[in-house]
Parts: sequence; C-alpha cells; structure tokens
Amino acid sequence: MPYRLLILLVFMLMAKLTSAQVIYPDNDLPADKPKLFGRGVLSNGLSNRDFTISPDSNEIYFTIQQPRFLSSTILKMRKTNGKWGEPEVASFSGKYLDLEASFTPDGNAIFFSSNRPVTGTAPKNDFDIWKINRLTDGSWSEPVHLDTTMNSNKDEYYPSAAKNGDLYFTVAAAYGKGKEDIVMCKPVKDGYSKPVSLPEAINSPNYEFNPFIDPDERFIIFSSQGRKDDMGGGDLYISKKDKDGNWLPAKQLPAPINSAGLDYCPYVTRDGKYLIFTSNRANPQFSDLKTKSYQQLKDLLTNPGNGFDDIYWVKFDKNW
Repeated sequence: MPYRLLILLVFMLMAKLTSAQVIYPDNDLPADKPKLFGRGVLSNGLSNRDFTISPDSNEIYFTIQQPRFLSSTILKMRKTNGKWGEPEVASFSGKYLDLEASFTPDGNAIFFSSNRPVTGTAPKNDFDIWKINRLTDGSWSEPVHLDTTMNSNKDEYYPSAAKNGDLYFTVAAAYGKGKEDIVMCKPVKDGYSKPVSLPEAINSPNYEFNPFIDPDERFIIFSSQGRKDDMGGGDLYISKKDKDGNWLPAKQLPAPINSAGLDYCPYVTRDGKYLIFTSNRANPQFSDLKTKSYQQLKDLLTNPGNGFDDIYWVKFDKNW
C-alpha cells in the first residue's frame, strides 16, 4: 500500500473515532465509584435531578426544583462546535411544574411529566405525561397531552420509551401490585394500550418508581423504597430479561452506587458506558462530629452534598 494512502487512511480513522466520541459537560470521566456529574453546572448545590441526552449528544435536559416542590422547571443545555452552553429554561417549561424529560431513542420526541392543564389555565391536581415532537427546522412542537388510556387522575411520572414505542412509567394505580408501580403500555393506532403493571420480578408491595428502559428492552433500571435490603431512602435495582423474554428478579445495584440517601432517576448513556442518576446523599462532613466555623457550614450548605438532589455518574457494568 502506498505510504500516502496509508497516512490518509490513518487520518480518516482518527477523524471517525473523534467524531464518534461523546463530549459531556464533564471531562473527568467516572470509574467504579459514583462521582458528581458536571460539578458547578449540573451539580452546583441547587436541587438538580433527572437527566436525558439526545442521540446526537448535542442536547441535555434536566430538572431544577425548589424544595417542597414549590417550583419544578426543565432546563436545557446545548452543545455548539464541541462546547456546552450554560443551562437555560427549556422552551416548553417554566410556567407549571414540569420534570423528568426523556428523549425517545430516535431523538425525534421528548416525553415529560407535568401538572399543566389539559384545558383552561389552572394547574391540574395530578401529574400527567406529555410529549413534544421535533419539527423539521429542529425546534419543538407545542406539548401534546397523551390520551386518557395512559393518563389518569393519579400521578404519572418518569416516562421512558423503547425503540418499538413501548412506554414505561410510574403510577400509583388500583391495578398495581404495590404503593407505586412501574407500568408499560404499547403504541396502538389511536394512541396507547391500557397500561400493564410489570411482574413481581420488578414490582413489589412497596414503592417502585423511576424506570429507565434499555432501548432494546434487554434490561430495566429503577428505584424501590421499602425493601428489606433498602440502604436508606430508596435504592437502584436492575432486572434483565431471560432468553424467553421474561423479566428476571431484580437485583440491587452495589453499595458504591446506592447510599443511605435516596438514589433514583437512572439513565444509561446510549453507548452503554455510564449510568447517570440522582441522589440526595449527604457530605460525610455533616456527621463527622467536628465543630465547624460559620464559613465551613456555609460551604457545606451551599455546595453539592448538602442534602438536596445532585446528579452523579458511574461506569456502567454489564455484569450487574
């Protein structure tokens, strides 16, 4: 092979590898121990939670909340020329209580939960699942309320869609197996089929919530509160399918991931390399029995680890 042609092929391969590399708003990639994601931006001492990134890795959405749910707003970050911009209020959020945006696997739509009214201007007394669609110019459509086969007078939270359109979410339904269940409905001609509670391998008499479904439905990661092995306010669990497509009994993710706090809102990156999740775990310095100055207390209370929600990430292990 001529030398010049070899050099050209090497440069082409390097360019391809570079273009395929996902650039996150955090250059310090995690290993097997969870670490704050985007410290100072997505984890900054405010109550920031849940996460989704577009398939082209150019858009991130997450939620900022006021404690006691006084406000809940979906924020957007966009990457331009390889550089991430500052968070800003998403075009479809800011007026009502909105949270838990989730891209579809093709990136052409976003599901989210909201208490916005279906008619009129007064907020609803419960949360429903809404959808926005990508328009030809790259902008988003007006939010569309999903049909009442799916939405009810209960709270519907944390939508997560598979490639085939199956939609998983959380609801405290009469047909459920516990206090809060993970359910799934399928797309049909006129909307969605009636939601079905997932089997006992996943749902229990306790609280199961915040499902992330693998786009190919090979596994599901979710939170549960109240199980015998619960380490605190709620832990992350994973269930995989067997060769016949049945869900296997869920397993608790290891302790470096779960904590004495609430660990929830799981999201696995498209390349399967990282698990991103939300936790309100506290900085160990709060309980080290050492007297602190006012400045030390101020630093603890205004930085991540202050007991509000923070976003973490960790290397995803296929053997979980």
